[in-house]
This record gives sequence, C-alpha cells and structure tokens, in this order.
Amino acid sequence: MSHTNPLAATQPAGEVVLNVTGLRKAFGNNEVLKGIDLQIRRGSVVALIGPSGSGKTTVLRSLNGLETPDGGSVTIGATTLDFSASVSKKQVAELRDRSAMVFQHYNLFPHMTVLQNVIEGPVQVQKRPRAEATTEAESLLARVGLLEKKDSYPFELSGGQQQRVGIVRALALRPQLLLFDEPTSALDPELVGDVLTVIKELAQEGWTMVLVTHELAFARQTADEVVFMDGGVVVERGPAAEVLSAPQEARTQQFLQRVLHNY
Repeated sequence: MSHTNPLAATQPAGEVVLNVTGLRKAFGNNEVLKGIDLQIRRGSVVALIGPSGSGKTTVLRSLNGLETPDGGSVTIGATTLDFSASVSKKQVAELRDRSAMVFQHYNLFPHMTVLQNVIEGPVQVQKRPRAEATTEAESLLARVGLLEKKDSYPFELSGGQQQRVGIVRALALRPQLLLFDEPTSALDPELVGDVLTVIKELAQEGWTMVLVTHELAFARQTADEVVFMDGGVVVERGPAAEVLSAPQEARTQQFLQRVLHNY
C-alpha cells in the first residue's frame, strides 16, 4: 500500500516543521494552556498524552486555527502567527492550510458522498482542478481499501470506515503537518486496528504528525517522541520508549500507573 508522501522530497530532512513557543489559552477563568513549547522536525511523530482536561486537544486546535490562543506563537513551515498581537482571518487561513486535522468523531459532511467529502477541501479551498483532485482522492481511497465506497454516504459506513475517510480527507489537502485528535476513541474495539494500521503506515512513509491519543501501546510503537501534559503545561517529554517505560517525573509515573492499571 505504498503511497509516497508528496512533501517528503521537497523538504530537507530534519527541518523544523512546527515550532510552538509560549502558547497560552484561557476559557473564562480556566487557564487551559500555560505556556506550551513544542518543536517537531520533519518526518517525526509526536504523541501528546495526559489526563482529560490537560490541554492536549486545545494545543491541537490551536495549531489548526480552530482556537485562537491568547499568547505565544505558532510556526508551521514558513508561516508564523504571533498571538500576542491580533491575527487576521487571512493569517489563520494560511496557518490552517499547512496542517490537516483528523477528528475524534470523523466530522464528515453527511449530505456528501465519500468522494465529495474528500475533494471538497482541495477544490473549494485550495482551488485545485476537480479532475486532479478526484484522481488523487480515488488513489488515496484505494490505499485505505475504500475505493468501492466512493459513492456511499457516511451513514452507510462503519465508524472505522468513516475515520479512514477522515484520514484520506486530511491527506488530500497535502498538509505539511497531520493532526490526530483521539482518532480511535469513538470506535468499537474491533475497528481500532484498521485505523491504527493506516496511521502507522503514514508514519513509516515520513509524514510529520502530532497525535493526541490514549492508546499507549500504539504511541510506544509509532511515536518518536511522547509529550506528557498535565494542568496546561508540558510535564515531561522524550523518546517514546523512555517516557512510557521509565518516566522521570512523579506526575508522569502516577498517570501511567493509573492508566495501565485500568487496562
């Protein structure tokens, strides 16, 4: 199922794709992000883990322009947004154009077929020719085993199939950065494997990814780095095997003991 990453050849290895500095966000009196720093090099996979409410999803949504941070800066590729000053809708659109998000609950358009869902962004937002977008969409659907479903509607698909379409929709945008927000948490257990397999293959192909996940075994196998967040700050980060097997911080140790105990 080889499908080359169209960006792999155009970016020098090791180049910093994402640089986050001092990211802050509050909802009312609740300070959700308290100065997050994050740097990701091209082709690396970073898993964000931590308890509910630690700020993981808010980080992801800030990278994709779905939340506007109160301070700090985000750089993806050549685009930098400084949130300590006011940012325009045009700037947010530029940032959003460099990343693509795969959501927890698929977020497919129910009134569109699978193929229409996939080509909507490339054609309407990126103004690419419909024929080109369709050919690429069909190729991507074939790679996840869903080409024969291209004329189906989301309600005709299983949750796992919908999530694989969600991944294809993100890939069709040719992003520099793929963002996954708990991509398997809404799925029945027997459907999780198919989705994780697709993500693992993307990692092997050199896509740059940030994953919010509670699948720790998957994070250990797939992520280069694990970032443990709690209370709106980064508590610990490092190579996946080290953080998950021998965490240095007491807070990380407590979290992992509790999570692994519940498995």
